[in-house]
Parts: sequence; structure tokens; C-alpha cells
Amino acid sequence: MLNKVYTLVLVLLLAMPSLVFSQQGDEKVTLEAWMKEYKFYQRNVQGLASMNDGIHYTETVKRGKAVTKCSFETGNTIDTLFSVNWIDDSLIESVEEYILSDDETKMLIGTNSESIFRHSYVADFYIFDIKSKKLTALSDHGKQQLATFSPDGSKVAFVRTNNLYYKDLQTNQEIQVTKDGQKNAIINGAPDWVYEEEFSFNQAFEWSPNSQEIAYIKFDESKVKEFGMTVFKGSFPAYEENTLYPEHEVWKYPKAGEDNSVVSVHSYQLAGSKTIHFDTGTNPDIYIPRIQWTKQAGQLSIIRLNRLQNKIEILYGNSSTGATSVILSEENPYYISESVLDYLTFLEDNKHFIWLSERSGYFHLYLFTNDGKLVNPITSGNWEVTSFIGYDAKRKTCYYQSAEESPLNRSVYSIKLDGKDKKKISVAKGWNNAMFSSNFNFYILTHSSATSPTLVTLHDSKHKLIRTLEDNSNLKKVLTNYAFNYPEFYRFKTSEGVELNGRMIKPANFDPTRKYPVLMTQYSGPNSQQVMDNWSFGWEQVMASKGYLVVTVDGRGTGARGEAFCKVTYLQLGKYETIDQIEAAKYLQTLPYVDGSRLGIWGWSYGGYISSLCMVKGEGIFKAGIAVAPVTNWRYYDNIYTERYMRTPQENAEGYDSNSPLNFADKLQGNFLLLHGTADDNVHFQNSAEFIDKLVQANKEFDMFLYPNRNHGIYGGNTRYHLYTLKTKFLEEKL
Repeated sequence: MLNKVYTLVLVLLLAMPSLVFSQQGDEKVTLEAWMKEYKFYQRNVQGLASMNDGIHYTETVKRGKAVTKCSFETGNTIDTLFSVNWIDDSLIESVEEYILSDDETKMLIGTNSESIFRHSYVADFYIFDIKSKKLTALSDHGKQQLATFSPDGSKVAFVRTNNLYYKDLQTNQEIQVTKDGQKNAIINGAPDWVYEEEFSFNQAFEWSPNSQEIAYIKFDESKVKEFGMTVFKGSFPAYEENTLYPEHEVWKYPKAGEDNSVVSVHSYQLAGSKTIHFDTGTNPDIYIPRIQWTKQAGQLSIIRLNRLQNKIEILYGNSSTGATSVILSEENPYYISESVLDYLTFLEDNKHFIWLSERSGYFHLYLFTNDGKLVNPITSGNWEVTSFIGYDAKRKTCYYQSAEESPLNRSVYSIKLDGKDKKKISVAKGWNNAMFSSNFNFYILTHSSATSPTLVTLHDSKHKLIRTLEDNSNLKKVLTNYAFNYPEFYRFKTSEGVELNGRMIKPANFDPTRKYPVLMTQYSGPNSQQVMDNWSFGWEQVMASKGYLVVTVDGRGTGARGEAFCKVTYLQLGKYETIDQIEAAKYLQTLPYVDGSRLGIWGWSYGGYISSLCMVKGEGIFKAGIAVAPVTNWRYYDNIYTERYMRTPQENAEGYDSNSPLNFADKLQGNFLLLHGTADDNVHFQNSAEFIDKLVQANKEFDMFLYPNRNHGIYGGNTRYHLYTLKTKFLEEKL
């Protein structure tokens, strides 16, 4: 029985007046059409890399069989830079990755890659001389990781078995820079698991601009506790060696409150083979999430973050002496978002740098002098810069993406360093992003909306349309055969007076006089977003075709609405997110076309955590819920992510315990399905195992399914199709 009042603020946000929000063909959107037949696959333009002249680009063609040089203006192929047909004995069957040397005379080619973790992998790398068409293996001593040209193109640095190496291409000599690398102990030049996952970077070394030094981070993870999981024989792929006795795989995984890797920063000087150690302070319990050479010779910038992640500093280090000094320091009453790490930009004038900061309560760009003095904000306002695209030194212009018009939209802007002459580059409402050529004379604009698949266009520096690269006309034609409704956007005000953004997909041939069951889908994690005016066509449309209203609501803690909205969840992850999903469900019950007794909710990862909480704290408002790979207690998750938002369990035990589904298992109401991969290196199966036991001891009935040898993504072979089939059937039977 409802005793709260909800206010409908906006029923529908139209992208433009002429949009039609339904498509009425004859066919139903099915799981098979989506996952097996790929009927709704949208094309994009990927793999383009601008060349130095800014008027040409390179791309892989023929499914990785060749790399070509093309004209931005015409799209015509000018030259073929590499082809597997030129290579004898098929050393390279396909190009998985490539990069040109700075002088564009050589190409580094990677193939036969093998994954390590989410971002990391090893591969066979080759050096290809474009003029002589000679191919040379980078090394004959095993696969390499992170192969990178020196700026002068004469050398290539790489990591192998936790040690840093470089190869001199002129002498063909391979030099080992570090010798203490050891599995589960010391890593040189590559991040450990938790840095890679939570600071979103893969490479922990960088060549100096003069190609005479290699700066790198060393990770001493010897005191980090190990986590293990069993790997079974399986079938896709099959591990025959595990047929009778499954392997027990272990790796270093620092959980909340536990020891981290001790990190140190070094610079190896090629002349004299000398290694310099940078002074990063006396406290070893810190993070070094980025290093970057400045424009000043011999000067390395080091970003230092304290363990609580509420204080960030930029240090300058002298690569001759190792001495450092703090140039910029910022503190935050909550935490420093990892979003700021990738946008530190040192300008060519060697006098200034650009920095992204939340110091105003919103993400904005700032101009500083090289000694850390603020010159001026480049952008400002009660809206968020969501991406810094680049700086054009010739035109003294910054390009960025922002949510200025609405948290639901993204637009691309240009602005001068002094914050003046701001211009909107993107035109269409919806989701926009841009990629510029090296000299900023051309840019590729990508646009989509909830009612329009991705459109990719090429423009010149005066914003004139040169040509369309992709318009997804084939997908649009396919969609005319199907009956479905496009998403509608709305806002509502909760009983606490908080306005939340929502998105709803109605079944085809929607009848407002009928009452429909509802499936709520959400992620809800810090600074995330799902209610967006961009193209998405998948399982939500499948469920709508089966007669469900599919609804998404971004609750408190999500992004693009400023720091106060995002960081209200600090020290109590799960509390407000769960409240807001339950409030959204209660609001939906007030709509005349909703069957209030048939509400369901699901989520994956953080979304699985929230759907689990909703099922145990929702007092039966949800008839059915699905949790895929959920966190069930933040004590089980890694420390960088968890402590950023929760501090340590020792400091904040109440915050950890008051919103753990484990502690409310006896409150479960409704039909519940729990899914997890047994080889999940991210959200360990331990989370679900402990939840299963709590539910059993509380004598609660539920459904569960485990996917052997599958990681957090739960894919491979028929796996993903099986998972979505299972979810679909569960909801059809239980909701």
C-alpha cells in the first residue's frame, strides 16, 4: 500500500520534434536474432590512426591481412604499408595490433596474443621496415608485453616475465634492463592486477623524449596475499592437463584493508646502464597510478595518491639525481576520482599544463603554469567535462566532450586556453564524441541517440562535412522489419525530493489500458550511467518484445550530475542506490499501465550487488530478481576500488556490514536467480558462495547456475547465449 507521493517531472524528452518513437514491422525481436544471427549489430569506424602529416591515416583491412595508408579527405587508399602476403612462411597470419615509429619508417606488429588479465596480454611482436619490406622478430626468447618504439625509432622496449628489456634495432642487441622480476613477487614496467583493473592502465614504463632513458614503475607484491581458484578441464577451451586433477591457479589480489604492492619509480639510463631511483616519499603505503615525461629535458612527472585516495599530488623528478618536488596538490573531502588521471597534458610552450579537477564540485579543465600555479579555469559551470579530447597548439584551442546540455547527452566543444570563444562542434542531440588528426585539420565525429544508430562523419577544421564514413543504413533497413518501441526518457521525484532520470522501453503495440509487468535493469556503480540518449539495442528489446516494460533508473551515486550527487554514497556503498531503485519501483506502481505485483530487477557486477540488496531489503516489492557475478560483501573486493569509496573495513566496519546482502539473507523475498563464473578473477566466486550458504542457512529457496572456468564477463563458445536464455526463461516463469 503506497503512502508516498511522487511527482512526474518530465514524461518524455524528445531528441528532436520529428522523431518517431516506434517501429512497426511484422517480426518480433528475439534472442536468436540478437545473439545468434547478429541482426542488430551496428557498425562503427575503428582502428584509424592519423599519420604525421595530418592528411592521411592508416587502418587494417581484409580482417587484419594488410595495413593501408588512406586519405582523410577522399577515403581512397594511397598505399599498402604492410601485407601478410609479402611475408614468407606465414609468420603473421593477421595483424592484431600495429604502431608506426615516430618517423613512420618502421612498423611494430603484434600477433598471436594471449590474455593475462582484462587489459594485459603477451604477443609475438615483429619489426617491419616499410621501405625494404624486411620483417624481423622483436625477440626469440618468448612472447613479449607492451612493445613500444623509442621516439627516435631506433629501439623497442618491452616487458617479458616481469622484467623490462629493450632491443637496439641498429645492433640487433637485446638488453635486459631489470633482473629481479619474478611471478607473484616483483613486476617491472607493467602494473599488478589491482592497478591494471582499478587505475585502468596497462603500461608502467615510458621512453624519455630523447630516447636515452626509460622511466618505469616497479611493483613489489611479495607481501600481497594470494587468491586462488580452481580451473577445470572444461571444453571451450579445454584444459586437458586438468582432466583428473584440476589446476589451482593463484595470483596476488589485495582485498580491502590488506597489504598492497610497494611501488617505486626508476629511470634507466641507456648510456652507462645506470638506474636512478626517484624519491616518492617515506610512506610506502601510497599509489603511483601514472608517470609521464614533461617537455623539460630529464624531468619526469609522477602522480602520487595517498592510500585513502583523497589527496593527489603531481611531483617533478630529476632523472639525473632522483630528487623530486611537489608541484600541485589537491585534497577532496570524499575521494579523488580515477577519471582525472589520463588528462594531464604538458603544452609545447614548456610553460604550462592542463589538468582535470573536481575542485569546483564538477569536472572541469584548468590551466596551470609548469610550477603549479593556477592561471585560470578553461571550462566552468554546473556541468561536467566528461572527456578531454586534445589540445591544438597551433590554434591554441582545447577540444572536449561534456554533459553541459543534459546528463543524458554528450556534446563536443572547442574553447581557448583562457576559457573564451567556446563553440559547440557537434550539432545533433544525443551522444557525440570526436577524434582529431595529428594536426587537428580533420576530425571524425561519432553520433548516436536512443532512436538513431551510430553515424560517423569526417569534417575539416572549419567543421565542413567532408564525407560520411558509416551511417548504419543496413541496420536501419533491418529494423524496419521488426516491431518495437524506442526508449522514452522521464524524470521523477522521490519521496525524499530527489529527481532521478529514467528510461523506459514499452512493448510493441503498447496499449495504455493494459497492465504490464516491469523488468528494471541497472548498474548503479559510482560515476556510472545507464540512462543515456545513445543507441542501444539488445536484450532489453528482447524482453520488451515478450510483453515487459523495461525500465532503467540512474540513482544517486551515478555520474554527470556533479560531485554532490555522485559522492553521496561515500562510506556507505549500496545504501542510497538500493533506496533509489526501490523508490523507482514504487513510482512505477503508480502508473496506470503497470502491474505493480509483477516487478523484477536484475544487474551484473555492481548491478548484481544492487539487485541482491533490493531482493533482501525491498520487503517483497520485487517479485523476481537476477544477480550476475555480484559483490556480496565489500570485504571480499580489491582495496583500490573499495577503499576509494568505503575506506578500510578497520575504519568503517558499519559501512561494510550494513549494506552487505550476506547480513540480510534471511530477509529475501521473491524469486531469486544467482549466476557466477567460477574463474572470475575480478568479483570472486567467493562472493556468491558465501551468499549461497547464508541463504541456505536461512532456509531460503532460490535458483543458481555456475559457469565453469568463466571470468567476470562469462563468455566463450555458447556461454553468453546460454546465460541470456537462462535469464529470459527465469523471468518468463517467475515474473
